[in-house]
Amino acid sequence: MQWFILALLSAFFAALVSIFAKIGLRGVDSNVATAARAMIMMLLIVIVVISTGKGHQLTQFTSKDMGFIVLSGIAGALSWLFYFAALKLADASKVAPIDRASVLFVIVLSVLLLDEKIT
Repeated sequence: MQWFILALLSAFFAALVSIFAKIGLRGVDSNVATAARAMIMMLLIVIVVISTGKGHQLTQFTSKDMGFIVLSGIAGALSWLFYFAALKLADASKVAPIDRASVLFVIVLSVLLLDEKIT
């Protein structure tokens, strides 16, 4: 059940991203805003990792793990760049639902690439 609560919190904060980003993008280049957001996120996450005593684990990745984390970072960066560019051009109420269609891609790709079952 803990995973479900965490997922709901993630969804709530993802909604706030759309609202705050739409307001913050007024008069700002979407790529510059994405870079600023990424730096703020990195700082906050590094603080969390270090304050929980897990900073040493940053040096313990296997090459395979690091490769997939790099791919995840690239995919995430591209997602943010496209998302912020779309938010700059259209209403958050139009962009966010399309962006959240990523769940459909996750379902298909998790079956194809992770051998997960749809339940």
